[in-house]
Amino acid sequence: MMTKDDLALNEYNPYYKQYVQKAGDVTLSKGLKDNGAATIIFLESISEEKLEYRYEVGKWTIKEIIQHLIDTERVFAYRALCIARKDKAFFPGYDQDEYVVSSEANARSMSSLMIEYKAVRLASIALFESFSNEMLKQIGVASNSNLSPRAVAFITIGHENHHCDIMRERYL
Repeated sequence: MMTKDDLALNEYNPYYKQYVQKAGDVTLSKGLKDNGAATIIFLESISEEKLEYRYEVGKWTIKEIIQHLIDTERVFAYRALCIARKDKAFFPGYDQDEYVVSSEANARSMSSLMIEYKAVRLASIALFESFSNEMLKQIGVASNSNLSPRAVAFITIGHENHHCDIMRERYL
């Protein structure tokens, strides 16, 4: 069972260390499952009147954060798939702020966001469970830095924990 402690420093950009650390002491597959379940419980506990609240001008709403989590997981899962399949492409970064603005998340219902979140997480779990240990250790290049599929899984977990912490601290 693979943990974040199995990661080598050359498997991800140093920027992502903050997210890897926030993944906690979990195994890859169980971590994605438990993290998803905890996030669902947390998000579904948020009152309707808080969903479009901004704690400061220019900051994202909770709906926008949820959409950001969905979009980021999709982008990173695609990168993990390509790298696991030995695709030699260099994957560019993506402008998370532009994605949020273009998403029109605040026009969506919480129910539709949660349906999409759950579908994306289930797809990610299935994807990572389909990878062999060799596939998980493949190294590709994304945003001009090395990246392995197993690092993607722990980054995804930690990134989500980071945003849930921010929602608890600044929005609720």
